[in-house]
Amino acid sequence: MAKRLMIEGRVQGVGYRVSFADQALALGLSGWVRNRRDGSVEACVHGEAVALEAIILWARRGPPAALVRNVTIEDVEEPEPLDGTFKIC
Repeated sequence: MAKRLMIEGRVQGVGYRVSFADQALALGLSGWVRNRRDGSVEACVHGEAVALEAIILWARRGPPAALVRNVTIEDVEEPEPLDGTFKIC
């Protein structure tokens, strides 16, 4: 199961990607997270439904310096990384 998250707000320059990746790894998720030119952050996460729900809840808060305004979630058919890693792009 995979989800794509688009996170909007003050989410760049506040350690959001590193914190997201740390949280995803702690939950046993694989995938990637990256900054977008429009100032948002995009992530694709693969894993069990319970872990996906947990990362979505975390994404709505983010790290202490972030101010998340909106999180858009969609199901995706993206292949899971073969090595099971989580990358910061």
